[in-house]
Amino acid sequence: MITGYVIGESLRPGAVFEPRGLRLRKVSRVEIGGASAAQPPVWTLVEWETDSEDVGALAEALAGALEPELGWYADFTAGDERVVVFARKVFRYRRGDGAGRAEAVAYGRSVGTPGHQLDWEE
Repeated sequence: MITGYVIGESLRPGAVFEPRGLRLRKVSRVEIGGASAAQPPVWTLVEWETDSEDVGALAEALAGALEPELGWYADFTAGDERVVVFARKVFRYRRGDGAGRAEAVAYGRSVGTPGHQLDWEE
């Protein structure tokens, strides 16, 4: 089972994220105290899951749907693998791999993700 979330506001206008077998788990709206000045103060969190084993296709679908401005990203787990997806860029590493995580964090900083938002769970 693959589980993850995407922030609704992180999707490009006109983008569609609809991989085969995707199931909605929960949609919620939260006020973000740590949003950057360019980000909206309220985010829509869309939690999803799938039984698909095609991690690459799922990651590429997200990479194609995310807005490249402001360093938006989405992440998900697939077994013992952590997948962190930015617009047009995918990082995959074994959970707990500090070097893999550091590479994704460095990339996030380079594209404008506020450092305190690079906080995905392992």
